[in-house]
Amino acid sequence: MSRKRISRRRFIAGSVATAAAIAAPHVSTSHAAGSLSLGMWDHWVPGGNKIFDGIAQDWATKEKVNLTIDYLSTQGNKLLLTIAAEAQARSGHDVMDFSAWEPAQYVRHLEPVGDVMKEVLATNGPITEAMQYIGTFTGDWNVVPSTRGSLILPPCTRIDYLKQHAGIDVQAMFPAGKDPTPDAANWTWDAFLLAAEKCHKAGASFGLPLGATTDSLDWVGALFSAYGAALVDAKGNINVKSDEVGQVLEYAKRLFAFLPPDVASWDNASNNKWLLSGKGALIFNPPSTWVVAKRDAPDIAAKLWTHAMPKGPKGRLAPLLPRYQGLWNFSKNKSAAKSLLVHINKPDNIRKIVAGAAGYDIPPYQKLLDYKVWDEQGPPAGTLSHYPNRGDQKNVMPCSPAPPQIASQLYTNAVMPKMIVRIGRGESIDKTLAWAASEIEGYTRQ
Repeated sequence: MSRKRISRRRFIAGSVATAAAIAAPHVSTSHAAGSLSLGMWDHWVPGGNKIFDGIAQDWATKEKVNLTIDYLSTQGNKLLLTIAAEAQARSGHDVMDFSAWEPAQYVRHLEPVGDVMKEVLATNGPITEAMQYIGTFTGDWNVVPSTRGSLILPPCTRIDYLKQHAGIDVQAMFPAGKDPTPDAANWTWDAFLLAAEKCHKAGASFGLPLGATTDSLDWVGALFSAYGAALVDAKGNINVKSDEVGQVLEYAKRLFAFLPPDVASWDNASNNKWLLSGKGALIFNPPSTWVVAKRDAPDIAAKLWTHAMPKGPKGRLAPLLPRYQGLWNFSKNKSAAKSLLVHINKPDNIRKIVAGAAGYDIPPYQKLLDYKVWDEQGPPAGTLSHYPNRGDQKNVMPCSPAPPQIASQLYTNAVMPKMIVRIGRGESIDKTLAWAASEIEGYTRQ
């Protein structure tokens, strides 16, 4: 495959690149030299790749490294197929982008990066618990948490529809540039259900997907977590038939009746299209939907407000879809790779990444969430002010607190959305629970 230095290009699915390198003595050394190759997620937001190119190019020039980057699309699973091929061949890029549970699936092929994280944490401060959960499940850091591509999926709401049909003023509860008001305490999953019913009857249903997609898994996972409904506990014990799981399924059965009839077949683009069509009152999504609306449907964009999740018995929990950079243990230039990973995660570079993607990316470090970029977005002014956590909201990784090897199976096989579809279509809760228990028993035996 032909390459140019730090250029935007698409990776041909199934191809595997090789990289030769000269090792350097420690993480932050200058003049790391040699060659280095990265396989990175292809950013949805225009300009997201260009910003990363600039940051990496600065480092490569200073360190005299021949750096190449391939941006791998998630369309057609190009990125996932490349990760799998390189792990099997033990050859390819030096550093790869991983999402969600993938670090757990490929951990035996990854070089520990505790030395990188020691430097990063010393500069950036503590990391969010949900990001650390996957990054350190073996005891050491297996991957480096990434700002680029990490996101949460809170509600993106039609201000006018919620006010008109459900009597809820999301701007009043979650004002631009300010913390949530006391009225935000009333934004609960019970209030959400009532609003879903009223909007559905008014012809503006909430667009909540229930297919085997990340958008489905993330909002459903947050719902389960908000009720304390863990299918598997932290020790790997199956907990399907708990009172909490029964409670959340009773809730989901009622909610299912107020959703569009084809949500079980929706993909990750369907909820975006539903909102942009003018039919929907609410979806769970990062700011990419608003960015597209701003370009293609400005009248709708001006009526959208991103804000906190509903609150459940266990708190206000936002679904996290994290990204990480992992260093293959068969890389021939590990020292240069580690030096680059430290450089990428310097506060000034994180700030550039966030600004370059118009606030789509969220830093995993709490003290780096004070950027003005979210307050500056519009129309309407301040529409993304509450995209990062404010007030009592925390992030949660769907399918946690199960051990990652089990949680990754729950996630990949979309067990929770399938449970909701089954009961929504009339299956008894007892039968659905029996099905889920049987499925999970197979994962725990692996």
